[in-house]
Amino acid sequence: MSFAGMIALAALIDAGLGWPDRLYRRIGHPVTWLGRAISALEGCLNQGTRAQKIAMGGVTVVLIVVLAALPAWLLQSMFPPGSAGLVIGAVLAWPLLALRSMHDHVAAVAKPLLGDDLDSARHAVSMIVGRDPAQLDAPGIARAALESLAENSSDGIVAPIFWGAVAGLPGLAAYKAINTMDSMIGHRNDRYEAFGKIAARLDDVVNWVPARLTGGLFALASGRHAARALRVMARDAHAHRSPNAGWPEGAMAGALNVRLSGPRVYGTHISEEPWLNPKAPDPTPGDLARGLSLYRRAMALMVLALAALALL
Repeated sequence: MSFAGMIALAALIDAGLGWPDRLYRRIGHPVTWLGRAISALEGCLNQGTRAQKIAMGGVTVVLIVVLAALPAWLLQSMFPPGSAGLVIGAVLAWPLLALRSMHDHVAAVAKPLLGDDLDSARHAVSMIVGRDPAQLDAPGIARAALESLAENSSDGIVAPIFWGAVAGLPGLAAYKAINTMDSMIGHRNDRYEAFGKIAARLDDVVNWVPARLTGGLFALASGRHAARALRVMARDAHAHRSPNAGWPEGAMAGALNVRLSGPRVYGTHISEEPWLNPKAPDPTPGDLARGLSLYRRAMALMVLALAALALL
């Protein structure tokens, strides 16, 4: 079976349907199922000395990855040959992608922002970022949404698609397990710093290639601005606090010729982050709309590349 073809079809299904609310209300979502297992293990194992917490965090990583990947491997081993197996695999992979969801969440910010409805835009952006939305003006809202769009395009879309194309359904499921653990326990605070250390480091490793691929996709999709996107990405990505997020965010900043990252407020704490593309202006509501257009072109390029790979 062509894993690339299976994942390309899954991406098309997700782009067209997303994960319907009716289905979510009835059965939830695979990521929420993983989340419940992670929460249960964390509640039982996150205790003791720092060394014990790190060790138990490692045990949690192994258990959750096996819990996700083993059923996926068993299902994949039973796929019928040919196109029937490809379609079944695509349907099973579909819930683990987020093309439509990512677009819809950012579009929900762009629409009121373009209409100068800052209260609604702040509420919408609070659904996708962790910073205090009450502190954000229109450029701050646009910047936060563009950063989320760029970073989550990598770890929510390109990375699972990459690992699915490389290793099929088990690779896709294992990646989603790692990324979900990082989002839940990979925080640098008193509760999770030790317990989530291995999950966070593993997430950095599995996102290394996809983050750079995402930046390349944004650059290619920016057409005549590709050189600027690549230049800003190469120059500024390493300044980002994350070893991976700076690549797609830098490419987005260069493609749109805006500045991203920079200082942001989390509760009562101000995080002094360096700027990406610092000499460019702040993004406008119109730049957020342009960012969504860039996202659509980049995702289309990715699916076309997968389809070409499947044919080869």
